[in-house]
Amino acid sequence: MPEIMKYLGISRDTALRWIATKEMPAHKVGKKWKFKVSEIDEWVNSDKVEE
Repeated sequence: MPEIMKYLGISRDTALRWIATKEMPAHKVGKKWKFKVSEIDEWVNSDKVEE
């Protein structure tokens, strides 16, 4: 989670909210969230993300 927060310049709360409401691609492994940078880049460039 810290890496994706830094990569996107967002807070933990924002990341969790985007996972829940904006379909941000994330995979929960145990208690941790995992992200693929290629999926995040594709998601950011899609129409699903609004400023």
